[in-house]
Amino acid sequence: MNLVAQTKTETAMDANRRASRRGSLRTMTAAVLLSSTSQACLAQSATPGSTITLEPVVVEAPRQPVRSVVRQRSPAPRSAATVMPAATPSLALLADVVRQRFEILPGGVALVSRQDMANRGNPTLANSLSGVPGLIVQNFLGSNDQPRIQMRGSAQQNPAERGVLVLSNGLPINRADGSYIIGFANAQQAESIEVYRGYMANRLGATVLSGAINFVSPTGSSQPGTQIGVSGGSFGQINSSGQVGGKKDNVDAFIQFDTSRRDGYRGYNSSERVSVNGNVGVALSENVKTRFFMGYTDLGFDVPGPVNKTTLYANPKQVNPGPTVVGGVAVNPGPNAVRDKPRREASQFMVGNRTTAVFDAHLFDVAMGYIYTDDTFRFPISSGVRTTQGGDFTGVARYAYNPAAALLPLFETTAQYTVGSADRGYYLNQSGQTGAQFGANRLNAQTLSLYTGANIPVWHQLVVSPSISYAYATRDNDDVYGSARRPTIAYNPANPTVLLPNGSVATQSTSYSRNYSGWSPSLALSYRPDAVQTFFIAGSHSFEPPTHDDLIATINGTPNSSPGRPTPGNPSLAAAAFATPNLSAQTANTVEGGWRGRADRFSWDVVTYYSWVDNELLTLRDVTGALLGAVNADRTTHFGVELGAGMKFTDRLSGRIAYTYQDFRFVDDPSRGNNRLGGVVPHLIYAQLQLQATDAWMVQGAVRWSPAEVAVDNMNTLFADPYAVVDLRSEYQIDKTFRVFGEITNLFDKTYAATTLVVDQATASQAAFLPADGRGFYAGIKAKF
Repeated sequence: MNLVAQTKTETAMDANRRASRRGSLRTMTAAVLLSSTSQACLAQSATPGSTITLEPVVVEAPRQPVRSVVRQRSPAPRSAATVMPAATPSLALLADVVRQRFEILPGGVALVSRQDMANRGNPTLANSLSGVPGLIVQNFLGSNDQPRIQMRGSAQQNPAERGVLVLSNGLPINRADGSYIIGFANAQQAESIEVYRGYMANRLGATVLSGAINFVSPTGSSQPGTQIGVSGGSFGQINSSGQVGGKKDNVDAFIQFDTSRRDGYRGYNSSERVSVNGNVGVALSENVKTRFFMGYTDLGFDVPGPVNKTTLYANPKQVNPGPTVVGGVAVNPGPNAVRDKPRREASQFMVGNRTTAVFDAHLFDVAMGYIYTDDTFRFPISSGVRTTQGGDFTGVARYAYNPAAALLPLFETTAQYTVGSADRGYYLNQSGQTGAQFGANRLNAQTLSLYTGANIPVWHQLVVSPSISYAYATRDNDDVYGSARRPTIAYNPANPTVLLPNGSVATQSTSYSRNYSGWSPSLALSYRPDAVQTFFIAGSHSFEPPTHDDLIATINGTPNSSPGRPTPGNPSLAAAAFATPNLSAQTANTVEGGWRGRADRFSWDVVTYYSWVDNELLTLRDVTGALLGAVNADRTTHFGVELGAGMKFTDRLSGRIAYTYQDFRFVDDPSRGNNRLGGVVPHLIYAQLQLQATDAWMVQGAVRWSPAEVAVDNMNTLFADPYAVVDLRSEYQIDKTFRVFGEITNLFDKTYAATTLVVDQATASQAAFLPADGRGFYAGIKAKF
């Protein structure tokens, strides 16, 4: 788990979930390990046994010994100092219980509280998750647009649209086929973020190797009152935010918004986002509680595109003008972002409900959610303009049995069904404008996930956790394009602003119907030698069907011609505009082990894993960055180490470190041998030192270090260079109402590639590098009433 926020828990709940809940209920004490105690309400947690809550925030807690990680034994002695008058646990108590669950889960997990997500003038998902070992989030364009997530083998391509289950309050923002737009995940509006790596996400309906990320919203009970904030700084960054929450009797309500606008570090690099969400919780009875969610996000951002390595270091702000012809030969291959003006504009509306009922030792949890997504992505000319509009419905039913009121239920079973459809259109990109239509599809998908698992104490503090999940998925595509030919356009490669004669190719049907099913068993063994340590080992199988973005792709375009026209100067050359590969589902067998714990002022969390992957889904691009479509690799292996550690040097000085090691390779591939997979970051180190100079003033320094080169292509011929970046941040609490903050990012103005395109085989002059922001200055103020 994330050791930034790990608390030293020395007590456990002495209560059960019986309907009557009579008598007193004792609480727990949480001491700070690294900085300050986090008492975030995790009422929408996705941990085993979590429920909807609407309790008051205030709680006093005695120090009591920790009980079994699975079962509570004899009642603890009564403490005269702290008997709660309420009939149910407080939010702070439940938050601590959720944290304890993360400490004992037998797999790679992390819990990031709101206090870990620092106030920033340029808030990004990468900043919020930088301290989580095993999770690499690379900024793509410098803001909240479409960063690349790497976690045990999630999709390596940009834009990353597959490989991770992204949840909001336990309901997916992924579409029914598993694709997602990561820009809809807003860490600034989350009260906490839960990360479940590998098989730990199976119980959430995940059908991926990598895992799941759950963004937990604040509620009127957890964050009553009003807060407003403004911030901004370099590169035209301007942010605003506000929230209002409250509780009365058996109802609480919460609403929040945030806006972000940015001109960007590079030319043609602006972005903007507006996000509003809220929730209302109602205690229908002492045993039954329900919460309604609603949210809307609208984002748009320019895509200045990649540059080659020479340009990266000579002028990282430049926008790539595409290949140039020298002596009749095209050099510096890559998209022409100056002419094509790539951009994405997307919005998503989400509504949902989650209801929990607790009767004696039985927990029933039912959730429903609906999302509607409207997405327009103007790719370079080689892919064209893609529009997608459609809705997806998710239903979840979960039952847990916990006769001993333990942290983890003795038995749990879940059924999740997601179904959705979308209308997709393809249009020519003609100098940054939407041109003639050359394709149309009706996409349908459904995914059924069933899960059953147990946590069985077998001897002292030894627990066996077997589980099995089953997934059935369909991917259906109806080609509804009605014309006999698909239009094409092209520009003169020697003069890329001059149009060549229009052309067309014969229409070939892109319809398909694919079915996938698979079982994913797992078995874990965990051991708690004492109250502050957990050892575990686990073996698991994973199953991952492809998305529609894998199953249909535009092909045979170039930086100067549209799909279906591989030779710009020949408008009548017969070539397919689409590929619809018959892909297999990706499967993997994984073994992992870990050890987490603490001793005095030191805490640690280390997990290592090894996966044997069959049919790994890879999205390939050629040297120009144009799509080649998706393929199944034969065999690959994924080996990794996820290490987090924290140290409280003094009462005011603390530090932490997160280290991620990834070694993902082909196995005896006919073309690629045992090469590393392109785009995979082998080492990433994040280290932070924080000084609480006074009760009101905090100073923090952080280093983000990538000490090894990163392969751009699967053939391992082109590499991104190592880098190290230093950031400084400070906050000052003026009074109970006002807080100011400021930061300097990339203090030494380091020029480096934040990420790269991933291609199959690159050339030395490949435009594949996405420049990171230069030095930036930001400041802001927040007020709480």
